[in-house]
Amino acid sequence: MPTTSAIPTRERIVLASAELFRRQGYAGTGLKQIVGEAGAPFGSVYHFFPGGKEQLADEVLRTGGAFFLALYEAIVPPAETLNAGIEAFFAGAGLTLEATDYADACPIATVAGEIASTHETLRVATADVFESWLDALARDLGTAGAEEPRALALSLLALLEGAFLLCRALRSTEPMRAGAGSALALLPQPKEIR
Repeated sequence: MPTTSAIPTRERIVLASAELFRRQGYAGTGLKQIVGEAGAPFGSVYHFFPGGKEQLADEVLRTGGAFFLALYEAIVPPAETLNAGIEAFFAGAGLTLEATDYADACPIATVAGEIASTHETLRVATADVFESWLDALARDLGTAGAEEPRALALSLLALLEGAFLLCRALRSTEPMRAGAGSALALLPQPKEIR
């Protein structure tokens, strides 16, 4: 990650935290490591995030969630069909895993699995992010003719997140390919989304 002064300190802290949380989880990442990666003085964390690591993580999760929602919006709705968009999204996830030696999985799920029963603030942040993703997916599923768009959106997101977990453990994209196949089998017959 660049640590140039061209990137404001606050943003460098958020970017470094996002990367470290994605790779190591919340508990495995310390504030000293974050400021070291960000090239920032230690006191800057509390200057920008008076609530400490939990406040920082809340922002990282919400910012990351918005980024991945924008990525979804850039890939899936513009596709010729919902099926083609979903297939491309799963394929892109697999390529990212391979390119990063299985280190870059979903940062929201990484933290959610770790803190869901111990940090209510962060549980709520991850739930809000997942809900935003589910809303977008259910919208597109409804447009494509799915009978129960919310239930189907939950199934597709579970396939994707489960595939991330298995890919990292197995160091293979086979689970992502299998997840994509299962997702496509659940979708309504292809037709244009818009």
